[in-house]
Amino acid sequence: MTETATLSGREHATRLRADTTVEAARLTATGTPPRLAVVTATADESSAWYVRSIAKAAGKCGIHCDIADLGPDAAPAAIRDRLTELSADPAVHGIILQTPLPPGANAQELAGAIAVAKDVDGAGPLSLGRLTAGLPAFAPATAEAVVAVLDAHDIPLAGRRVAVVGRSTVVGKPAAQLLLARDATVTVAHSRTTDLAALTASADIVVAAAGRPGLITAAHLRPGAVVVDVGTNPTPDGGLTGDVDAASVTGKAAALTPVPGGVGPVTTALLLHHTVRAAATAHSAADSAA
Repeated sequence: MTETATLSGREHATRLRADTTVEAARLTATGTPPRLAVVTATADESSAWYVRSIAKAAGKCGIHCDIADLGPDAAPAAIRDRLTELSADPAVHGIILQTPLPPGANAQELAGAIAVAKDVDGAGPLSLGRLTAGLPAFAPATAEAVVAVLDAHDIPLAGRRVAVVGRSTVVGKPAAQLLLARDATVTVAHSRTTDLAALTASADIVVAAAGRPGLITAAHLRPGAVVVDVGTNPTPDGGLTGDVDAASVTGKAAALTPVPGGVGPVTTALLLHHTVRAAATAHSAADSAA
């Protein structure tokens, strides 16, 4: 039986936030205080809690965070107009469109209204296209957090076989692109893949991002595999559980990210890190134009 190591993301998130705080202070001192805007249009309490947590974390790093709450009945046109307005505001450096959205509002279509330089969560089609083409753009923070956690624990990627279980544009597809860019050999699977266990059992690294609680079990792994659990599924008692059955894979996997405490903290830290990077780019552009 293998001893399963815990791939915590908390320590790396702390380091990222420290670097972000230093850079935010530098930018503020030079007249460019970093500013993040979060656009929300829902009455969903879990979403509201998440937005408040982003604002609180931003404040601790010295980043101003404005919450544009358009209400649960906001029309798609009103959401698009606000995103367009924020994109044109030189004082705003990062923009996040929070989901869920009202019925009839398509998140991907609306995210196209976010200027690519301010799309700090890589949600827009232009950002995703540039990521695929290997051009500069912010990657979706959760997808980038997958790679960041592996790097933080010195897990090599080049030449490794990686199975990404999940095909969303938020995690699965962009994570696959980031891993390919690091010379991993990547297979993208999903909950409807025929004989999923046979596919994942051939992988050195398994990334579970399908949004299905307990989808990945010991039967899906080869001994010594590294497992990154991106799942954040609510439990009846108000907690969270991942896409991996942690009890099942413990003793077979070489390492596993915890839920919570794995990819999640790094995701939030990266959103803030992206915001100060966007502010730094805007500051440099303003200096060049002066």
